[in-house]
Amino acid sequence: MSIQFDKTTGLITLHTQDTTYQMWVDEQKVLHHLYYGPSVGDCDLRPLEYYTDCGFSPQPAGMSRDRTYSLDNISQEYTGAGLGDFRVPAIQLQQADGSHLADFRFERAEFVPGKYKLEGLPASFGEEEECETLELVLGDAHSGLCLVLLYGVFEKANVIARAARLENKGEKPIVLHKAASACLDLPFGQWELLHFHGRHCMERQLERTPLSHSVQTLRSARGASSHHHNPFAVLASPDTTEQTGECLGAMLVYSGNFKMEFEVSQMGSTRLVAGISDDFFAWTLEPGQSFTTPEVLFSYTSEGLEQLSAQYHQFLQNHVVRSSWKNKPRPVLINNWEATYFDFTGEKIYQIARQAKELGVEMMVLDDGWFGQRSNDLTGLGDWFVNEEKLGCSLSSLITRIQSLGMKFGLWVEPEMVSPGSQLGQEHPQWVLSAPGRNPVTSRSQLVLDLGNPEVVDYLDRVLSQLLEENDIAYIKWDMNRNMTDVYSHALPKERQGEAYHRYMLGVYELLERLTTRFPHVLFEGCAGGGGRFDAGMLHYFPQIWCSDDTDAIHRLKIQHGTSFGYPPISMGSHVSASPNHQTGRSTPFATRGVVAMAGAFGYELDLQLLTQEEKEQVRSQIATYKRLQPLVLEGRYHRLTNAMEDSCFTAWQFTMPDKSLAAVSVVCKDPGANPMPIHIKLRGLAADKRYRESLNGNVYTGAALCHAGLTLPIMAGDYPALQILVEEVQED
Repeated sequence: MSIQFDKTTGLITLHTQDTTYQMWVDEQKVLHHLYYGPSVGDCDLRPLEYYTDCGFSPQPAGMSRDRTYSLDNISQEYTGAGLGDFRVPAIQLQQADGSHLADFRFERAEFVPGKYKLEGLPASFGEEEECETLELVLGDAHSGLCLVLLYGVFEKANVIARAARLENKGEKPIVLHKAASACLDLPFGQWELLHFHGRHCMERQLERTPLSHSVQTLRSARGASSHHHNPFAVLASPDTTEQTGECLGAMLVYSGNFKMEFEVSQMGSTRLVAGISDDFFAWTLEPGQSFTTPEVLFSYTSEGLEQLSAQYHQFLQNHVVRSSWKNKPRPVLINNWEATYFDFTGEKIYQIARQAKELGVEMMVLDDGWFGQRSNDLTGLGDWFVNEEKLGCSLSSLITRIQSLGMKFGLWVEPEMVSPGSQLGQEHPQWVLSAPGRNPVTSRSQLVLDLGNPEVVDYLDRVLSQLLEENDIAYIKWDMNRNMTDVYSHALPKERQGEAYHRYMLGVYELLERLTTRFPHVLFEGCAGGGGRFDAGMLHYFPQIWCSDDTDAIHRLKIQHGTSFGYPPISMGSHVSASPNHQTGRSTPFATRGVVAMAGAFGYELDLQLLTQEEKEQVRSQIATYKRLQPLVLEGRYHRLTNAMEDSCFTAWQFTMPDKSLAAVSVVCKDPGANPMPIHIKLRGLAADKRYRESLNGNVYTGAALCHAGLTLPIMAGDYPALQILVEEVQED
């Protein structure tokens, strides 16, 4: 059993294949956290707890004479509020009597086969043989507020999923001002924080900083998980590297406002609190009602950052992504956006598709501008009817022409937004997030539809379903191109406006649930101005997400590097675009752009008709290479051979098949030098006693030699040169 509860001692132990997670219910019915780390078997770890008379740390009721016992020092599994724990709280609330207190005491434990589900929220899933659920029920006797802590233990995956449910079993309403998904107290150890900050066109930039005696916060108040902070972070010991050392990951399965807080206490313990952001949040819990928090995925390893990434990659692919496409090869596509922007006709799109088909591309994606009066980004959003005058034909006839080439067809939509002058915006102003009597802020000439309003969800469900039913569309790119302001829902009374942000996300999830269930054959790709909503919540519905609007291959090295720490490479939409690059003006060789794009879901974002004959031949070659490599991107282990964030002359990465029969190494030289030092790389993940042939020179080495002695590369000169090296097992006769 992966879950054990000793009622005599009060010990609760969760076991995965390589880790142990232990809690304890003491005589006061307070739930302690004792340990999360490498597997230690069935040991009782209560002696690890440290009690001392720590000045100005008060005692709870019933323990007034024991000055060594204080909630301010105990490692807790989930905090109460206002009762002497002065660290970052997991909950903040206002009771009906005006107080802000909550005193949660343990009541019972319940065991459920399989994985718990969260109403209205994306969450991990698993069969009964893959996962067990533990429910710990705690109560605040004074108010009747019940706290249910949910644990999904995925034994083989080394992941523990956590969420919380708050139930008002009292007789009066309670207002929640903060309701975290999880609190994790680590009583010992020094930790460094790895997080992934950024901005539009430069998402998920790795930053590693020591935790200090302060509160360090990662958050988004933008209505989306954002380009600026990702809802995924890692705590690592100072000596942790890619291949060695302790590291613990926390990943929220949520796409809206979030907050992760990290505090080192006066006694040196570390607290992590993660969940919905409490910025602008207030949720009224009427008697008999419940509130469910989003899920957070914890994973731990003592074998370094690469192993932690591998655990998350496999877990997300197997237990979070639901799409029928999740383990299928993805079609190589071409998107017309950077080829035409808004300036296209149906004939122009067809000609791009015809050229693409000749070179081996499998899908044509029509981006923004095909609907309403959408000739620029000032109008048309919300009017999801085809602009046949612009296309010069119906959408269905264009699709038929493209399909006659032997290609599939995909389409761009941005359903969550509306242009102020659109037909939809004019007819339903009450469907727009906007405060009464105020002129709303626009961004990209857009306003935000209130998806917290069920009428809006029903409308979008209806028009998008009609679009997919009437047209043979194999792929949808779902965009969201602004952050949220003027967040006032006309569907809510004024006293409940603190629910608007979260209700918006629940509406988005409801719409995605309906559409992806009704159209399981469609490959949905997420996008939010590029990677502004690249999170596990979106991956539940979208098996891939457009990694960034920055298609510059050299910038993508850092973006894809940071993304890889938590998210599978196959989930990263990555395309070869024009040179000079439209975002940076940088000129990069066609071959290098291909090498970088092959580290994800591969495609093209340019007009192939404008390429030279040599470049067209490279397209054919790239597609053939990617088709051979795609099983590696889908199934293989990802190795970060260098740190792309460092100012080194090259970046290198590797994919290795699970059976270690094939590997692919990619190297991009960012700064060729005169009289250069040799570029030398050591491979990873190969079987030591197997023999491999490398494609660079055709030489045969043992796996041990490639991993320990490595490869010395030829001099790489010119502007941003790149190499791809296949390493294939030699079959003995």
